[in-house]
Formats: sequence, structure tokens, C-alpha cells
Amino acid sequence: MIASTKTPSCLSLFLLHSSSLSLKLLNMAEATQSNAELFEWPKEDRRRFLHAVYRVGDLDRTIKFYTEAFGMKLLRKRDVPEEKYANAFLGFGPEQSHFAVELTYNYGVTSYDIGTGFGHFAIATPDVYKLVEDIRAKGGIVTREPGPVKGGSSVIAFVKDPDGYMFELIQRASTPEPLCQVMLRVGDLERSIKFYEKALGLKVVKRVDRPEYKYTIAMLGYAEEHETIVLELTYNYGVTEYTKGNAYAQVAIGTDDVYKSAEVVNIVTQELGGKITRQPGPLPGLNTKITAFLDPDGWKTVLVDNEDFLKELE
Repeated sequence: MIASTKTPSCLSLFLLHSSSLSLKLLNMAEATQSNAELFEWPKEDRRRFLHAVYRVGDLDRTIKFYTEAFGMKLLRKRDVPEEKYANAFLGFGPEQSHFAVELTYNYGVTSYDIGTGFGHFAIATPDVYKLVEDIRAKGGIVTREPGPVKGGSSVIAFVKDPDGYMFELIQRASTPEPLCQVMLRVGDLERSIKFYEKALGLKVVKRVDRPEYKYTIAMLGYAEEHETIVLELTYNYGVTEYTKGNAYAQVAIGTDDVYKSAEVVNIVTQELGGKITRQPGPLPGLNTKITAFLDPDGWKTVLVDNEDFLKELE
């Protein structure tokens, strides 16, 4: 018996192709709808900047300087000899409600390279002039004397801590969050703004272009600049890359769901760059759920489960 040698008709091929195309379009539509729903999550999530993490060469020296010169409080301290490091959390209020710095000391390492990308932290104070004198008396280095910003009314100053980290001091009559800025330099400001808006649900609360000084800044936060901590992104005209060094590490942000938050970040990194460096899940020993990622410029953010974080503080 001879097998049939009939070939599919043009109509059959057309119908088969049309069916396949329709299925692909349906899948794309469903994926688009799913993504749209995911992108609403960062706006609904209870997000808050928790702390900035960076390395110092002498933990006790830095604690002494921050408490005596800046007026911070030592919130908690821990030593992990089996992993050869210690860290300390300092700030102007309890970690349950305030932003803090997490200082890390690695045994035997006395200095670090801050790099060219990290800019500064900022502290708001009612009297910049007095704070500068207190810092100077404690051995701090004043790199800009207090005074008004050129072309503006804000009074600021800049000082360095013992490890060379820069702090901007900003005069404000009152503020619920004295530790108020983390400044990082980026190579493409519009891309960075889009990334942080989509991945973290941040919003631009202030933008300033200074063509006379060839830079533009954008401040992003979860509330207005005077109410909370903001991430200050700086673009210097024509500069697209910076060195990261090994001193500054990351910022941590609280989330109600690290798994869903990681899904959003994963989609955004595919569109704008960056990558997830730690898949969502509990940390060994602590059981605190986190996920970590890099933005398009290589700056790291860690998302921390809100409930787990509060348990750490108990």
C-alpha cells in the first residue's frame, strides 16, 4: 500500500500560521497585563529607606566621631568573629521609624577606596554654623564653610568623617528625618530615574539643572524632600562612568513582599539594565527574607522583608 503524498494546502498552512500567531499575541497580551499589574505593586507596597551600608577602617573611632560630632546615637552593635567582621547601626532615632547608617568593619582592613561615583550623605540641622564648629572641634575636616548656596537661600556646609566620607550639612528649622540624603553619581540620569521609579516605586521630588556648573540632580523619595530620606542622583555633563571603589556598599529598603518585588526588578533590569544579584529568600541564620540587585550603573540596593526586619530589632 502506497502512503499518501498529499501536501498541506495553502489554506491549511495559512490557518495553522494564523492560529500560532493568535496564540503568541494572546500570550503577549496576558504578559503585558500581568506586568502592568506587577508595576502597580511598588506604588502600593509599604516601602521605606532602612539604612545605608558602608565600610570603615576603625569602628570605634567612627562611632565616637558620629556620636560626638554629628550627634547620632549608637542603636545597636554586633561582632561576628567567625566571619571576621563587626558592624554598628547609628542614627538620629529608632530604626523602626528612622533611617540609619550601618558601619561595617572587616578585621584587619584599615582603609578603603571610596571611588569617584559615591557622592555624600546629608544631615539636616537647625544650625549649620554650630554643627560645623562642633565637628571641627572633634577633628572633622570642613571642606566647605557654612553659607548660602550660590543663587539660592539654603545654607549648607560640607565635612569629611575620619574615613573620608563626605557629609553635606543642610540647615532646616525642623525635620522628622535628620539623616536625609544619599548622593550617587550616574551616567544617564533619565535612565536612572526611570529605573528607580519602575523598580522601587520612588518618585522625583526635586530636580535641579545647573548648566553653569555642568551638572543636573534629581532627588527621589517616598515623600517630600523635607519629610524623609531621598536618593540624590547626580549627572555630570558628559561623564558616563565612575569607579565604585570598595567602601560604599548599598542602601536597604523595606518591602512587604520580597518575592513580588524581585519579580518587578527582574522585568525592569531586562528593559533598562542592571541585574538581580541575590534571588529572594531568607538569609542563613537570621531567616530575614531579602533580595538584592544592581541598577544600570552598578549601584546596589537590598530589599528587606518589613516584618522580618522588625523581628531583628526585638
